[in-house]
Amino acid sequence: MQLYKDQDIDELIIEKEGIGKINSLLKALRTVEERLVTITDADVLFLDHWEDEVVSVFKSFPKAGAVCPVPLYRKHLDLTANIWSKYLFSNKLKFRAVKDVDALENFVKSIGWTHLPEEFGDSIGTLTAKDNTVAVLGCSHFVATYKSEVFKALPEDNSAYLIDGDSEFLYMDKPVVLVDGYRLSTYTNNAYHLGNVFEPWMQDNFDALKAREQKYNDYSSLKTLKKNTIKYILAHKIFKNVIKFRPILRFILKQKGLNKKQVANYVSH
Repeated sequence: MQLYKDQDIDELIIEKEGIGKINSLLKALRTVEERLVTITDADVLFLDHWEDEVVSVFKSFPKAGAVCPVPLYRKHLDLTANIWSKYLFSNKLKFRAVKDVDALENFVKSIGWTHLPEEFGDSIGTLTAKDNTVAVLGCSHFVATYKSEVFKALPEDNSAYLIDGDSEFLYMDKPVVLVDGYRLSTYTNNAYHLGNVFEPWMQDNFDALKAREQKYNDYSSLKTLKKNTIKYILAHKIFKNVIKFRPILRFILKQKGLNKKQVANYVSH
């Protein structure tokens, strides 16, 4: 409330009744005018230059529809069929080493894991742009930046769920691919999910943040995405099922840089 009074934020929505995360957001998303919109959970610590890194992905990948500032494991087949169908035979799509294993370790601990299993931190699916910018396949919805036209593909009705269910899939994830957008993440880690338990590293990262001068950024030059039902069906209804057939998936994963042990682990999870 104080931030609103100090005019640090433009609009504050307060719900007297619990209507759920998604329904609370819909009021703003259906009428948003900004070119890029970031949706985040409250327990996210953004690091210096996170916005620069996210925007870099949007600029390097014109078809990017949503970009997460946190690269997470095993998102390579999560609503990414339109990426795989285009780059299946290209060396621009491949698995490579995780850029920041320590950050990934902190993430899994924030969601209740005791440690990061080795097989989850040794490789990650990536896509390389013409300018050599590297992005990670897949996009989490605990924090992500979207092109605003994505929200033109939202369901007409509000979510039937206050929490869980398929609400985040229907309202945060699926609209991106309905406009044939790519769901990507930055290769570097630019934010932390804090979770429910305070740890010293959280304070260390917060104290290291530097104040930045506020300025207006014009993102109007970013490519506009348009709804394409035919491409959605071909990629996410047909092609997806083909590449998820285990013998085919094993072959593809091996061709994209994973060794025999890694392939077996990826397929079993």
